[in-house]
Amino acid sequence: MTRELERRCNGNCELCGSNEDLVSYTVSPKSGESIDDCIAICQNCNNQLTGNMDNDLKHWRCLNDAIWSEIDAVKVVSYRLLNQLKKEGWPNDLLEMMYMDEDTLNWANEGMKDPEAKKHLDCNGVELFSGDSIVIIKDLKVKGGGFTAKRGTAVRNIKLVHDNHEQIEGKVDGQTIVILTEYVKK
Repeated sequence: MTRELERRCNGNCELCGSNEDLVSYTVSPKSGESIDDCIAICQNCNNQLTGNMDNDLKHWRCLNDAIWSEIDAVKVVSYRLLNQLKKEGWPNDLLEMMYMDEDTLNWANEGMKDPEAKKHLDCNGVELFSGDSIVIIKDLKVKGGGFTAKRGTAVRNIKLVHDNHEQIEGKVDGQTIVILTEYVKK
């Protein structure tokens, strides 16, 4: 941990206030080259943030104070944690009270992964990604296209439909069509 970070945190974890075993934690997707990219946290917070230990819900009640920090990196981590714990109920109240300027909110959202986000899966349960190649497993009548996409047709460079995990887009016979994921395999 740099001296600047030690000075800023006054020897206390910037999330829970503990003064034991402090380490520097770089807030993704930042590089950690600047003190503004990092926070000083205790080993307990670090273990929970890095997944080396299950989340202790009682421990994260400390975020009630952390959300008022003047340090953007602390706000970002607090916001992400509160979003992960939303289903507990109490984090929703803190999220409603929390204020972040637009740049800080973008930083917070940039590094968040939605664990409940739906994935695009083919008929075999294999995850599909934009740019993949797939094969159609059933003859499909293309509405408005006036043709049938035949079984065994390869579709290259697919695009995912972001608001519907059951649909992808791809070109068949020179036309871009929407295909249900249940009728394709990778």
